[in-house]
Amino acid sequence: MLVSALLLSLLLKTFVFQSFWIPSGSMENTLQINDRILVSLWRPGPLDLRHGDIVVFRDPGGWLNPSEVPVPTGEAKAWNSFATFVGLLPQDAGQHLVKRVIGLPGDTVACDPSNDVVTVNGVALKEDYLKPGSVSCSYAWSVTVDPGRLWVLGDNRSNSADSRAHIGDPGGGTIPLSSVVGTAFVTVWPVDHWKSLGNPYPKN
Repeated sequence: MLVSALLLSLLLKTFVFQSFWIPSGSMENTLQINDRILVSLWRPGPLDLRHGDIVVFRDPGGWLNPSEVPVPTGEAKAWNSFATFVGLLPQDAGQHLVKRVIGLPGDTVACDPSNDVVTVNGVALKEDYLKPGSVSCSYAWSVTVDPGRLWVLGDNRSNSADSRAHIGDPGGGTIPLSSVVGTAFVTVWPVDHWKSLGNPYPKN
C-alpha cells in the first residue's frame, strides 16, 4: 500500500499538480508569505492560459535575487529531497515566481499614471484583486506582447518586481510561455488561508 501511495503521489505530481510555497509579498493580499498553493499542470497544456490566471513560472533570467534561505545538509537534505520527490513537501520555489497573467500573445498592455488603470487592447481592467493602495504605473508604459510570451504583474503592485521592472530586458519585460509550470488553483496551507484561486475573468 505504501508503494502504491508513493506511485500515485508521483503520478499526480508529474501529470496533474504540484505544490509550491510563496516566498514574498508580491501577490498580497491574494497570497501571503509562506502560503502553500497547488498548481494545475494542465494549464498551459491541454487547457489554454487566460487573462487573470495566477501562474508559477521558472525565472526567465535575472528576475530573482540569490536565495538567503540556508541550504539543508546531511539527513535534513536527504529527507527534503525524498519528501519533495513524492510530493509531501512543496516544490522548492527558489527558482520560481508567482504572478498574474495580464497580457497574452498579441495583446497591447498599457498603463497611464494619470488614472493608474491598466488597459488591455484599450479596455480598462477591473482589478478587484489588487492590494489596497497598490500603484500599477508610477510612469507610463505600453507593451505589445510577442507570440509565445506573456506579460505578468503581481497583485501587490507597489512591491512586485514583475514585467514592469524588466521592460529594458530582452523580451521587453515579457516571459516565455514555455517557462510557465502551471496555474495556481487553491491555497492549501495554512488551514485558515484555504481558498479557491478562481479566475476573475471567467468568460475571457
